[in-house]
Amino acid sequence: MTSSSWTSTRPWRGIMVATALPLRDDLSVDYDAYAEHVAWLIENGCDGVVPNGSLGEYQTLTDEERARVVRTAVEAAGDGARVMPGVAAYGSAGARRWAEQAAEAGCGSVLLLPPNAYRADEQAVRAHYAETAQAGVPVVAYNNPLDTKVDLTPALLATLHGDGHIVAVKEFTGDVRRAYEIAELAPELDLLIGADDVLLELALAGAVGWIAGYPNAFPATCAELYHAAVTGDLDTALPLYTSLHSLLRWDSKTEFVQSIKLSMDITGRRGGPTRPPRFPLTGAVEAGVRAATEKAVADGHH
Repeated sequence: MTSSSWTSTRPWRGIMVATALPLRDDLSVDYDAYAEHVAWLIENGCDGVVPNGSLGEYQTLTDEERARVVRTAVEAAGDGARVMPGVAAYGSAGARRWAEQAAEAGCGSVLLLPPNAYRADEQAVRAHYAETAQAGVPVVAYNNPLDTKVDLTPALLATLHGDGHIVAVKEFTGDVRRAYEIAELAPELDLLIGADDVLLELALAGAVGWIAGYPNAFPATCAELYHAAVTGDLDTALPLYTSLHSLLRWDSKTEFVQSIKLSMDITGRRGGPTRPPRFPLTGAVEAGVRAATEKAVADGHH
């Protein structure tokens, strides 16, 4: 059976938390708080971190901030192999530069969206991953056609893997049927859970990792849920998943960054503000996140 645990030779497996980035009230990056958060996640059962993903608000960071976030994560994790930075960029040369920066920092892998400045065709997608792979760090593809308008279909993922340019895919579509087609077309390509609210379904379909959002607020419970799910322990996993699902589904909504940061604030972590164009939650959305978080706390999750 394929291992679904983190190892230094396959450091993209296990629970890799897409980290939220603590900001001060003036919206500057609080690197000390971020370092503490990374260390806390690993102490509480998570395997590593994914800085500079969408949850980390990478699009709003300066180049200097973005590079420093990676270095901070590596130092706080205590092992660069446990860090998988997002290296998305509008141009392939930019993505390769961020992958090279990750390599210099000692990171074990990188996470890469397809070209998303326009609706890229297969030739452009293959060239984009080929260019970034030149940095020499294992590349995890990120399939999020909802936002990028570029779909890394199972057939295209198999092609990218056959090219030797990706080792895994973060699958965010929510279409669990794809897991089985990916396994048929590219059996050596690692499937990683990309959305919190299909965790159990993708774990049962053979996922060997989880690029996760809600462990930012509930790492210990999420670790218990993941390990139960990937080992097929449904007696443990299903009640946990059912209890948490009203919370986990916020990871797939437009307001996921603010939602997870609000949940962190409620649980006593440092979530804090987001940078524009994201603004604080209000009204029914805020009430929904708050209610789901408070339910999770009341149910004993932590």
